[in-house]
Amino acid sequence: MKVMLSDLKTRTIDRIVVESVDLSLYIAYADVPEGRLLIAADDGKPLKTRNLLDMKSALSKLRAAEMVLVQRSAYDEMVGQSFAPTDNGMEIPLGPGFEALPAWEH
Repeated sequence: MKVMLSDLKTRTIDRIVVESVDLSLYIAYADVPEGRLLIAADDGKPLKTRNLLDMKSALSKLRAAEMVLVQRSAYDEMVGQSFAPTDNGMEIPLGPGFEALPAWEH
């Protein structure tokens, strides 16, 4: 299921999970008491960015206990090893604060 970013501002969020889908593509999920929900932009499309800092800024208005980045490795597939039923995702904390970063200035 998905939830609009604007609707999450009033909900209880246990954790925000930002998943690294490709080399530079990030999609966000919210862990709420009902389960994990895909975060969608206000136009209904999944919230995705090409930059981790942009994702962090987009989620800066939300309050959650923690925010993590999940990175999965494709090494097993690349070397031809059989599929293992375990998740090889690595969780990296994205810091205690979700405040938006200032715009980059040259």
